[in-house]
Amino acid sequence: MVEELGIGILGCGKTSKAYFDLIPAFRGLKIRACADLNRDAAQVRATENDIRLETVHDLLMAEDVDLIVNLTTPDAHGMVIREILTHGKHVYSEKPLVRTLSEGEAVVDLARQQNLQVGCAPDTFMGGAWQSARKAIDDGLIGQVIGGTCHAMAGGIETWHPSPETFYKAGGGPVLDFGPYYLAALVNLIGPVRRVCAMHSMPQTLRKIGFGPRKGASIDVEVPTTVHASMMFETGALISFLASWDVEAHAHTPIELYGTEGTLFLPDPVFFGGDVVCVTKSGERKVLDTESHPFSRPNITSRGRERASYRAAGLADMVSALQSGGEFRCTIERALHSVEVIEAIRNAGATGQTVDITHSATRPAPLSAVEAEELMR
Repeated sequence: MVEELGIGILGCGKTSKAYFDLIPAFRGLKIRACADLNRDAAQVRATENDIRLETVHDLLMAEDVDLIVNLTTPDAHGMVIREILTHGKHVYSEKPLVRTLSEGEAVVDLARQQNLQVGCAPDTFMGGAWQSARKAIDDGLIGQVIGGTCHAMAGGIETWHPSPETFYKAGGGPVLDFGPYYLAALVNLIGPVRRVCAMHSMPQTLRKIGFGPRKGASIDVEVPTTVHASMMFETGALISFLASWDVEAHAHTPIELYGTEGTLFLPDPVFFGGDVVCVTKSGERKVLDTESHPFSRPNITSRGRERASYRAAGLADMVSALQSGGEFRCTIERALHSVEVIEAIRNAGATGQTVDITHSATRPAPLSAVEAEELMR
């Protein structure tokens, strides 16, 4: 067994800082080098982390790099993942895996041909909140899950992102941005989606950048920015998913799951932790224990709150499986299922038709507190 896998990071923008900061907390990972088309951005990360600065070509060719973390822009994911695989390296990609189902299928085929593994974020469902909720459902605390709601609604991404154009281009939108987090959480809790229907709207065709050096510049909107979808899961559960970049404030719980014996109120799946509240049929209300899980321990401050962030847990789990021969949790199959559901929501909204899902997925194995501790140094 190789004690550590050499990690290369491709893409050194805003998202990369979390990976650079958190990868050293996990076993089996050693960052060797980084690269970005913006060489100045890559130089900053290389200097901060005392690693090699490479060109993209040289990173792909580096003999001491076994796996490359793909942190490029979402519209480039498919092309970049295929290039990494062609150069004989495993890939762990930020979400979304790709923007279209056909792109995802091409990646799956190439990975199989190359006998290489592809993992994909999000890994937040490995957090303590979500593992606590998973145990509650598996133990029958709320009975059979028959329905639920998801609310992922906020103001536009241009209010905090200095280069938001790609998020508003064809193939983008709030479902592509929020969807992977919510779908990963739901597949973990109740399994895969069977079919979807949806409606959507585009209240604004122009937006102004509100942050960074281009503040005040206008950008075109090419995609619906408010989407209301209904998803039927293979278990028969019906879940409503409301995603929007046109809502300044709301009072909905991020996820609620309704069972025959009670209800679970769940936190924002963008994060690893948060309160999980159960109300049973008898009316008893209790906050479930999440703090005993290591991936619930607050370790960052975000949006003015102490939060648990263990981004790279999915990468560490993948590397552990590569070393031991087991299965990891952030698999390409689950990522492809998410891509298809997101594309189906987009198509259902455009056509008014119900769309069946063809690529199913299994629930990932639960992650116990002991297993989580073993992933960490």
